[in-house]
Amino acid sequence: MSLETTAAPVVPVTESEQDILAKAKRTAGRRKRNVWLLRLAILVVWLGSWELAGRFWIDPFFYSMPSKIWERAVEWFTTGTDFGSIWYQILVTVEEAVIGFVLGAIAGVLFGVVLGRSRYLAEVLAPFIKAANALPRIVLAALFVIWFGLGLSSKIATVFILVFFAVFFNAFTGAREVDRNLIDNARILGATRWQVLKSIVLPSATSWILSSLHVAFGFALIGAVVGEYTGAKAGMGFLIANAQGTFDTAGVYAGMLIITVVALFAEWLIGTAESRLLKWRPQMAADDGRRDI
Repeated sequence: MSLETTAAPVVPVTESEQDILAKAKRTAGRRKRNVWLLRLAILVVWLGSWELAGRFWIDPFFYSMPSKIWERAVEWFTTGTDFGSIWYQILVTVEEAVIGFVLGAIAGVLFGVVLGRSRYLAEVLAPFIKAANALPRIVLAALFVIWFGLGLSSKIATVFILVFFAVFFNAFTGAREVDRNLIDNARILGATRWQVLKSIVLPSATSWILSSLHVAFGFALIGAVVGEYTGAKAGMGFLIANAQGTFDTAGVYAGMLIITVVALFAEWLIGTAESRLLKWRPQMAADDGRRDI
């Protein structure tokens, strides 16, 4: 009598949706951790190489060292600068940058959307806009100091010019990229020009405009510092110019470091606002908008 054994059928094991999500989450977390570790490694190697070079190979009088830069920054925040509190200097620069940024962004959006929807006006004004954008900003900053003095106005004017063109060209492109079929359908249904602009053009150009703000605030800080460097009574640009005049290389780098931290904080704020404002849009659309810039 023979005994026959039959193999049990193989049942494929499928992952549940929860398992897939958990695995994706672990992968994303691992990737994020690796990115931060690599960033930290690059920073450590860069600063360590600079410090060693300053101690053994290059003249720290001209190139300074991370340790001396850190000492100067700590000194400014603990005992103040030769011209008062470091917080006052930062506040002056941020005030100039923010006011010019707001005014330049509003003007850039308005002119960009209007010219983006009016081909005739765009063709008429194109050479003038290109010529204005080609003007060297450092020359304009010097002229603004002559026209408006050493106070707040000349710095705001410099910031305004830098921010305006950064936002204008993105708003112009965003208004031009609106689906023509949507506009035609809205007009067939009786929508006015203002309703089309408010309900179709502006929402469609939102991702373009918000993306330009990331670059524009960096330009705003640059404009404020350049204006102060050209001529001012206070501010981080004024502090950097004074450090250069006294051959304080560590002070120049410390001022640059503080401005960089302010710019990164502003970038985080703008990114947070952008993510909140684009919640109503599909995620892919928001991503596409960020990639287009």
